Amino acid sequence: MRTIFKGFTGLYFAMCIVACDDNTSDLGIYSQSDGITNSTAMYEVKTRSMKMDSVVANSTVCYIGRITDPETGADISAEFAAQFYTFENYQFPPLSQMIGDVDGTETQGKVQCDSCEVRLYFDDFYGDADNPMKIEVYALSGESGRIMEEDSVYYTDTDLTQFLPDGARPIASRIFTPKDYNLDATTLSSSSYDKNVRIMLPPSFGKQIMDKYYENPTNFKDSYHFIRNVFPGLLFKTTNGKGSMLSVYVGTLNIYYRYADTVWGDTIYNGITRFAATPEVIQSTHFDNQYVTSLIDDTSCTYLKTPAGICTELTLPIDEIFANGHATDSVSLANITLTRYNKIQDKYQLDAPSTLLLVRKQEMHRFFANHSVADGRTSYITNLDESYNTYTFSNVCRLIAYCKHEKAAEAQKAGISEEDWATLHPDWNKVVVIPVLTSSNSSGALVSVTHDLNLNSIRLVGGDTKIKMQVVYSKFYQE
Repeated sequence: MRTIFKGFTGLYFAMCIVACDDNTSDLGIYSQSDGITNSTAMYEVKTRSMKMDSVVANSTVCYIGRITDPETGADISAEFAAQFYTFENYQFPPLSQMIGDVDGTETQGKVQCDSCEVRLYFDDFYGDADNPMKIEVYALSGESGRIMEEDSVYYTDTDLTQFLPDGARPIASRIFTPKDYNLDATTLSSSSYDKNVRIMLPPSFGKQIMDKYYENPTNFKDSYHFIRNVFPGLLFKTTNGKGSMLSVYVGTLNIYYRYADTVWGDTIYNGITRFAATPEVIQSTHFDNQYVTSLIDDTSCTYLKTPAGICTELTLPIDEIFANGHATDSVSLANITLTRYNKIQDKYQLDAPSTLLLVRKQEMHRFFANHSVADGRTSYITNLDESYNTYTFSNVCRLIAYCKHEKAAEAQKAGISEEDWATLHPDWNKVVVIPVLTSSNSSGALVSVTHDLNLNSIRLVGGDTKIKMQVVYSKFYQE
């Protein structure tokens, strides 16, 4: 629905394109000497909290743990499944050089995994560093129809147990604390130490992977064949404990073995093969939020809660903006400011999201599924201004014009009135505000926008209290 209403001239669009920059506050306000007059008006914007049943889980960060939301007392839990990447045409040492134990004697030409482990590296955690948690590890199924597919979109409410074989039991478990007390203070404070949870797997698990290589090395030619024919991945579940949640940025599977330097040589090396959960393959987190319903009904404010919890919906007063003699005026500036209420005083208060996306409600799911970035027309990005405790979308005039033109053009195409078309499309003037993470290239251009799956929560002025939108109009001066 991108048809432009033919009743507006090309000059109008040139004005809107020149005047509307979402990174400026006054560009596009003309003086009378330009032959253009300006006027301003304030309009009310209705807001409400909106439940997000699920969001696209396409973040490269995974989460595991269980915590209690300090605002609601409800539990938030997370588990994740991960595939593992292999380098193209990866090779183990030749079979003739592998060392295995046969009746207590080191023997060449035997495949043996001396040990196998998974390490979950995390850069941050929420909660108590001393809180004990228990993780169970499950091997994913390699059966057709149970493999996570590259061309599928997985959401935060996806039941990850569907990728397990029937009757699956954990292959390993580990009780841990975010602070690893198995290590001395010097190691923990070292700049070279990366926080991680180490989970030992049965050596037989590593040997199965090694055996697959020597049966058919082409299974390791790329990650696609590796995942389907050798190692579909692992599921990590929190089964006991509450009070901590880890933000896992990478997981590795490490297989340790021994091999000789040359055939029948007298030097034996310790070898390690590492497979990593990286952005090249799928990692998907499942969240279970129990607090959503009670907060949706709170109309004293609106909420932004992540992961996959609550966003804020805004109803833009587009019809009002173009009423009362402004039907032919150009909107050269339109600001929306969202004000955050102060945090509650709590040791474990959840953080405020640093970046928000404003996007049309009817496009929100496609935006993330299609890996879109903000275009300054139907989607915008802004950051928290901590000095004023606000998020400001500084100029959404192109969005206002787009929605107005769409309604006029689509109503004309359907042969009905604009009022009837709006009744059939109740979200035509609605947008949502969602916490996101962004990344840019070396030139500063925005290259990715993904859901913020960190633990965040804020209350915004809104609900029963209407927020204001400032609008600046421009039109040709007539003497």
